[in-house]
Amino acid sequence: MIGMASYLVFFLIQALIFAVVCLGLNLQWGYTGLFNIGVSGFFLVGAYAFAILCGPLYMNHLGGFGLPYAVGLAGAMCAAALTAFIVGIPTLRLHEDYLAIVTIGIGTILQLIALNTSSLTGGSQGTTSIPRLLPGLFPSAQGRNLLMLALMIVLVLVIYGALEAMVRSPWGRVLKAIREDEIAASSLGKNPFSFRLQSFVIGSAIMGLGGALYASFIGFISPEDFLPILTFQIWTMLIVGGSGNNKGAILGAVLMWAVWTLTGSAAQALLPVDLQVKGGAAQIILIGLVLMLTLIFRPRGLIGEEATVSRGARVKAHTPD
Repeated sequence: MIGMASYLVFFLIQALIFAVVCLGLNLQWGYTGLFNIGVSGFFLVGAYAFAILCGPLYMNHLGGFGLPYAVGLAGAMCAAALTAFIVGIPTLRLHEDYLAIVTIGIGTILQLIALNTSSLTGGSQGTTSIPRLLPGLFPSAQGRNLLMLALMIVLVLVIYGALEAMVRSPWGRVLKAIREDEIAASSLGKNPFSFRLQSFVIGSAIMGLGGALYASFIGFISPEDFLPILTFQIWTMLIVGGSGNNKGAILGAVLMWAVWTLTGSAAQALLPVDLQVKGGAAQIILIGLVLMLTLIFRPRGLIGEEATVSRGARVKAHTPD
């Protein structure tokens, strides 16, 4: 029973980390229509930035600053936001498929930089000894995990509340207008590129925060953790949960991470040893199947975007005939 509870805590921490990343992607795609397929790249930037800022002195690569945990999280967000700003200026004038192709390349380039710049990231050997939240407070792993789970719940609620306030504000309504009809938004005096860039930078900063939390929780990162399959996972979570709805982003992250972990456990338990290596392929096939069925039967996701009703329509609906 204790082992099951410990595993549930471990599962929820990882699911909520992905929920943070999904919330960032939802701002970009669900509310602004930015087709970002480079999610893993901004996740990577946040993870390595946190490791460099908060990690111990490394013999073979950059680090040793030993900054406080909160400073590391903020630094990771700033690093991801700066990367998105630099990348976004030349690329966000592209739309739909063209933007997707460019962001795929960006994610791949960032992963290759992490793999080949050993003096900065440790290269293929990865980065170890990444500090956790208040490591000396609890002597047991269970206590440290419970503390991390509490932090994740608070962060998800804070990010959710902040994004809800943002997307329901005039700024958020402009994002939706740009998503629906950029030319119409421009005719009303709005600068679509500026708003698209703002959404891209903020969403990427949230992804960077997710990367920092992942690095802190796992304690070790390597370039192999940030392959394109990560982007596929995050996109599947958002589509299944429901893009354009922050509740759907959180729900999709938890549900699809449950599917991913349960299929992995089932493959280890049911398949012979010589076939377990193919369990990862079965996981990807199952995730793809779930995604396909969702697009067919629930194209708006489990919790689709809320319908926007104008004030005039509400008044008319409540006016007696």
